[in-house]
Amino acid sequence: MTAHAKRRLAADNRRLLLRLAISAVAMFGFGFLLVPFYEKICEVTGINNFLRPEAEQGARAVGNTQVDASRSILVQFDANLHDLPWRFQPLQRSIEVHPGELVQVEYEVSNTRDVPVTGQAVPSYGPQVAGRHFNKLDCFCFAQQTLAPGERRVMPVVFVIDPALPEDVTVITLSYTFFELQGRNTAAAATVAAPVSGG
Repeated sequence: MTAHAKRRLAADNRRLLLRLAISAVAMFGFGFLLVPFYEKICEVTGINNFLRPEAEQGARAVGNTQVDASRSILVQFDANLHDLPWRFQPLQRSIEVHPGELVQVEYEVSNTRDVPVTGQAVPSYGPQVAGRHFNKLDCFCFAQQTLAPGERRVMPVVFVIDPALPEDVTVITLSYTFFELQGRNTAAAATVAAPVSGG
């Protein structure tokens, strides 16, 4: 290959490298600019609600709620167990709240068995119409709960009562029933009892 051909090949390689570098920078910039564009589309279409963390969604929901200080609702708390070897109770039996007010209460649960036990809480409301207006932002009922032998746990419930609750509803009972999940408990006990293999 002649010296002229070598110089021409080197110049072509430099031009190709420059074009590739410019293309890479342009693609990065395009991708970077797509983020706010994508967020705006999600916000307009409502998809953004599913992409936000749950806590942020709750904060937005509370921020959009107006407290109706002219009304008070007595919320009573109830705790039940269905064939479950636990102790379960609300730390307060009732509370007076205004519709639209952010409220946090706590339940206490403890496992009285000497093996891990998994349970799932199911809420119910009285009167039934209150369930449509009782918005829980955080609740232990959202997930299964596994308690170690003898473990005691305090679990919060954060809620807002929708101001659209009918005027004639002045008392709401929030009741939780914990059910034992048999298959999960067998697996949890087996995991605890499994011997550790030596190397």
